Amino acid sequence: MTVNRVRRAARRWAALPTLTVLLTANAILGSTPVNAQTETDETIDEILVLGTRQAYQGDFDALETPQAELRIDAETLQNAGAIDLVQALDLSASVARQNNFGGLWNSFAIRGFVGDENLPSNYLVNGFNAGRGFGGARDLSGIESVEVLKGPRAALFGRGEPGGTVNLVTKRPTFETAGEILISAGSWSTNRIDFDYTTPLSDNVAIRLVGAYEDAESFRDTIETDKLLFSPSLAWRIGDRSQLTYEIEYSDQETPFDRGVIAINDELGLIPEDRFLGEPSYGPIDTDVLGHQLEFRHAFNDDWSAMLGFNYRDTSLDGLASENGFGAPDADGNFGRFSRDRDYDATYQVFRAELSGAFETGNLTHRVIVGVDVDEFKNDQVAFRDRSTDQSINIFNPVYGNYPPETLALASQIDRVETQEAVGFYIQDQISVTEKLDIRIGARFDDYEQELVNRRSNRTSNYSETQVSPQFGLVYKATDALSFYAAYGENFRPLSGATDENGLDPNIAESTEVGVKFALNDGALVGNLAIFDLEHSNIATFDANFEPTAIGEASSQGFEFDLTGQLTDSLSLWMSYAYVDAQTENDFTDFISFGFIPAGSDLLNVAENQFSLQLAQQTELAGRDLTLIGGLTYVDDRSGEFGDPTFRLPSYTTVRIAGDYEISDSLDIRLEVHNLFDEEYYTNSYADVWVQPGTPRSYRVSANFRF
Repeated sequence: MTVNRVRRAARRWAALPTLTVLLTANAILGSTPVNAQTETDETIDEILVLGTRQAYQGDFDALETPQAELRIDAETLQNAGAIDLVQALDLSASVARQNNFGGLWNSFAIRGFVGDENLPSNYLVNGFNAGRGFGGARDLSGIESVEVLKGPRAALFGRGEPGGTVNLVTKRPTFETAGEILISAGSWSTNRIDFDYTTPLSDNVAIRLVGAYEDAESFRDTIETDKLLFSPSLAWRIGDRSQLTYEIEYSDQETPFDRGVIAINDELGLIPEDRFLGEPSYGPIDTDVLGHQLEFRHAFNDDWSAMLGFNYRDTSLDGLASENGFGAPDADGNFGRFSRDRDYDATYQVFRAELSGAFETGNLTHRVIVGVDVDEFKNDQVAFRDRSTDQSINIFNPVYGNYPPETLALASQIDRVETQEAVGFYIQDQISVTEKLDIRIGARFDDYEQELVNRRSNRTSNYSETQVSPQFGLVYKATDALSFYAAYGENFRPLSGATDENGLDPNIAESTEVGVKFALNDGALVGNLAIFDLEHSNIATFDANFEPTAIGEASSQGFEFDLTGQLTDSLSLWMSYAYVDAQTENDFTDFISFGFIPAGSDLLNVAENQFSLQLAQQTELAGRDLTLIGGLTYVDDRSGEFGDPTFRLPSYTTVRIAGDYEISDSLDIRLEVHNLFDEEYYTNSYADVWVQPGTPRSYRVSANFRF
């Protein structure tokens, strides 16, 4: 770790909220141990229930929820060899990869819709917004499971992505001592170590220490990455019915900015997939995260409970990069580039309070969630750009180092800070009309304010908005293993750059969904079939003066089928299929691509058909457990540049296999092969000059030591 990285980390730790420090210290130093002999089994059960409830979601099983959801648990993630969020979301066919900003953030579309192309896709961590900001691509170190909550969820979660919500559930302390160290090595000198240790400090205080370090090269020439991740947490049982949990997220990643390869006359593959077109000497981009999450839960009785939570997350992105320019190479293969030096910082903080419970009125049973949250997101961006210097590179015979950083004529491009503040109030009531029929009604009210300070022009602009987001649902539970549902919901997301002068209204999404949920094999195998229709309005782009503007509407229709669980006691299945027909609904001119976009144009990077399959067979070899795993991902062809019908990314199928063998009670070894047949493919693009190639065939071997 460099001196500058240590200094940055020290500054972030110094910013630890005083409230968090005091509560944590009080939890460790001031807690009174409880005599284990006086605890009853009933008390322990209540505490466990508190620890598994998710904020904003209530206490509903899958067949009672009138929306499609897909939970990717730890075993499925491990079987897939997923170590980052992108690999996890590939398991859901409803999620499509989008422009990932040169590998520096996560961007995805759910059911065809993505939020703001100029910011990362938002995701949640234990119900808190955490995707906002510039902390780099999300690693799964410290993550227990990934939830894909499909359809608009603003009625509870508030402002978010129009097609659905991704929620990450973290690894939290348990009151049993356990630990493991995972060491792995793979293709392109990829070396990684993960550790996870949890133990009680007393009868009522437990800690968990989770982290990882990774150093890796890449199939992409000159690309090397470095990750340091640490996620400690503490749980404090305050009496029989209360628990306080405190978690830290620390991440420091160094990743070169990589816009990928280019297509020539709409044809891909004319330059090899490993060719890097940037400048290695400019060094990596450094992205940092320091986050704090504090959550207090209390059960008043068997029916009513409350949650109080606070989240603070500080992220940054800093570094110089050379980027592929917009234009075609000349006859000799010389291709224009430009350079940008970025210094982005963002802070996000939110406080929430939630009450949930059940009561009866006459013959009706109500399960209610009522809550309020207050949040602030501050996005500070400074960027310098050089387009005046000839920075071309020959795409067929690249020579690096001709344009050292000191020769660049960098000029100010962006210098602004945007602050978004909001207060939200939400309520949801799921009413059991009969033993078989439930009706869900709910709404959220948001009062939103935004201030944009443009330091280049010395101008301050403001914007405010109030919004009500309703939801309606109906569930008919035909049997204990079969239910039918219908739902309507709305979503809104204020747009970055909106002011009272430009009147840029928020994104609005409206969704209608019907489906069936079922369980087979005594609940060991669960499935969901859904048909959906979404309308999305006020999609943002830039006008001829590079000011934000709304371009109109888009729609998405389709159906999904998910089936997961145990086929037999020893064979597990994961299957996810989605058909998505997403397109624009009106003509407009896009001044980013300087082209006319007719109604009916496909949305970027959204395939009509996606499919994910994974099978895991458990058996024995020499009296020890052996798990054999096979997986497949299929993605249909799709638009590679918005509004250009001639440039499409080709369809692809990748296959992975793995074997996990138990050497002893405390040691497993694992071998994985990804992209078994060495398929050449492209995962996403923004334009024909920013195309991300997929990873060729790769290997990874690992050893897992448990203690």
